[in-house]
Amino acid sequence: MLDSGAPLRQFFVYTTMGPAGLPPFRWRRRNEAGNSEMGAANLPSTIEIVEVGARDGLQNESVAFSTEKKLSLIGRVLDAGVRRLEATSFVHPKRVPQMADAEDVAAGLPDAFGAVFIGLVLNLRGAERAAATKLQEFGAVALASDAFGQKNQGQTSAETVEEAIRIVRFAHAEGRRANVTISAAWGCPFEGEVAPSRIVDIAKRVADAGPHEIALADTIGVADPWRVEALVCAVRDAVPDMPIRAHFHNTRNTGLANAYAAVKAGVATLDASLGGIGGCPFAPAATGNIPTEDLLYQLHRGGVETGVDLEKTVDAAAWLSGELGGRAPGMVIRAGVFPPPAQKGSAKHEAA
Repeated sequence: MLDSGAPLRQFFVYTTMGPAGLPPFRWRRRNEAGNSEMGAANLPSTIEIVEVGARDGLQNESVAFSTEKKLSLIGRVLDAGVRRLEATSFVHPKRVPQMADAEDVAAGLPDAFGAVFIGLVLNLRGAERAAATKLQEFGAVALASDAFGQKNQGQTSAETVEEAIRIVRFAHAEGRRANVTISAAWGCPFEGEVAPSRIVDIAKRVADAGPHEIALADTIGVADPWRVEALVCAVRDAVPDMPIRAHFHNTRNTGLANAYAAVKAGVATLDASLGGIGGCPFAPAATGNIPTEDLLYQLHRGGVETGVDLEKTVDAAAWLSGELGGRAPGMVIRAGVFPPPAQKGSAKHEAA
C-alpha cells in the first residue's frame, strides 16, 4: 500500500514488447501511482489542421452535394481560418459519384491568401487531370495490404506504392508538391492486422521520392492510442527528416484519443472533417473522420494553437449538419463550446 501522505517518488517503466508485435514502447516517466507524466507542457505549441470534409467527408455521403454547396463548405472553413484542405479527388465518377465534379470544384476555388488546396489522385491519369487545374498539391495513396489495394485501386500494395512514387515525381515535374498517405496503416478490413514493419518499409520507399509529407491513415478506425504512438515513433525513426501527418476515423470512438497520442509522438499535422462526416466507400463500416470542431476544442483546451476559429468552425459544422438532415456525428455542434462565448473573459473564467 502506498502512503498517501508521502511524496510520490519517480521511477521509469519500460515494456519489452509492444502490443501485437509493435516495437517496444519507449521509456515513459511515471510516478508510484502509475500515472504517466504527460501534461500539457509536453504538447507542441501549434498543430496544422488539414480539413478533409469536402473530399473524404462527402465521398461517403448519400446526400448529393452540388458544386455550389461544396464551394460553400470550403468557403466556410476558409473563413474559420483553415489554410490547407482537401478540395476534391480525381477518381472515376462511377467509383465515387460524389467527386464527379472535380474540375468544376477546382475551377471555383477562391484565391484565398495562404491557402493550399489538395486534390486526391490515385494514378497518373488522375494526376494529369489535377495538373490541368490550379490545385497546388496532389495527394497520392499507398495501400498497406493487397486485399484493400485491390478493392480500392485495383492494384496490389506494392503496385500502389510504385504508383504513389510516380505521382510524386510527376507533381514535381509539374511544379506542384505532393504528399503520400499510407492507408489502412493500423489495420485492413479484409486481412486484419497490418505488420508495423510493413508500414515502415512503405514509408522508407516513398520517402526516397521526396514527398512534402507522409500521412499515416487509420482508414477503418481500428487504431488505439498505444499502437498510434508506437507506429508514429517507428516511422519517425525510419524517416527522421520527413514530416508526418495523421488521419483518423472515429469508427470505434478512439479518434480523438488517437489524435492526442499522435501529437505526443511528434505528429505536427492532423486531418479532420467538418461535423465528423466521411468514410471510405471501399472499406466496410468505415465511418466518419474525427470532427474538426471536436479536435479544435480538444487542442485549444490544451493550449495548442491551430490558427482556426472554433466558434466559426462550429457554425460551419451546424450548417453542414443541416444540409445533411441533422446527421453530422460531431459532438461539439450539439453540446456547444466551453466556456460559452458570453462568459469568456469574465472573472469567473479568468483563472487558469
